[in-house]
Amino acid sequence: MSKIVVVEYRTRPDAAEENQRLVEQVYAQLAREEPDGLRYATFRLTDGVTFIHISITEGAVNPLIRLSAFTEFQREISERYEELPRRLGASLAASYHFLAADAITDDTE
Repeated sequence: MSKIVVVEYRTRPDAAEENQRLVEQVYAQLAREEPDGLRYATFRLTDGVTFIHISITEGAVNPLIRLSAFTEFQREISERYEELPRRLGASLAASYHFLAADAITDDTE
C-alpha cells in the first residue's frame, strides 16, 4: 500500500531562494539515481515563501532519506523556517490526471 505524506512550511523571506536551491538539488539527485518506490512533488506557492512537499512511497523506508542531497536539504532547515512544518498523512479523495492509477491508495496512518 502507498503511503502519502504532505508537508507544508513557510520559510523566512531571506531564506526562500536557498530553500529552492536545496530542493532543486534533491530533484537533480533523484533524476540521476531514479530510486524505486517514490513519487515526489514540491510546490512553491505564489507568496514565494510557502512550500508544499507531497511524497508517495511504497515500502517501509522512504527512499528520500537515503539521498545525500535530502540530508543537505534537512541540515539547518530549522534556520530557514518562519513557520514550523506541518506533516500530514493523507489519502487521495479524487484526482484528474494527477497521479497514476496505481498510486491511488489510502494511507490511514
